[in-house]
Amino acid sequence: MQQNRSFFILIVGIVFFLSLDINLSMASEKKFETFDPERVKTWSFFSDGVMGGVSSGKAILRNSGKDNFVRIEGNVSTENNGGFIQIRHNLIKPLEETIKGIRLKVRGNGENYYIFIRTSSTLLPWQFYNLEFPTSKKWSIVELEFKKFKRSSSFLRKIFKSSSIKSVGIVAYGRDHYAKVDVAEIDFF
Repeated sequence: MQQNRSFFILIVGIVFFLSLDINLSMASEKKFETFDPERVKTWSFFSDGVMGGVSSGKAILRNSGKDNFVRIEGNVSTENNGGFIQIRHNLIKPLEETIKGIRLKVRGNGENYYIFIRTSSTLLPWQFYNLEFPTSKKWSIVELEFKKFKRSSSFLRKIFKSSSIKSVGIVAYGRDHYAKVDVAEIDFF
């Protein structure tokens, strides 16, 4: 009888810890942004027009099958010292120190685009960290490690801490081109 009771307690304990592990792993898989119209975060669209450039575009929420996404589309021009269109989200609370990168589900017109990150150290409007990512006509997952991001100024630290991130931007940048990029999911890992 005692042996059966011990075995039962052992089985209940294993089931409890397995369910705890499943719940924790499910919590870590939650997406930062899925562009669900009911729960979309606040993203701001702007272009180099804020500083005299002539790039133009728009960002719109769309749906394709089961995917909600944001489409950033427009003409990027380097005239008048310009050269970008972007959407940006300001984080409400700091990320955990253990986060090492950002993951995107993207598709586009074959051009390369950027993630721009601003931190507590990027005080001037032209200071940021960035990393380029490719697109194709089919949805793909892109993982970008923070340690690979490039700083826009030698006055910034070479590597930033995830807890110092203040905003994340998706950007068409740096050259004359027609931009069209869709982003369906954003997650940190």
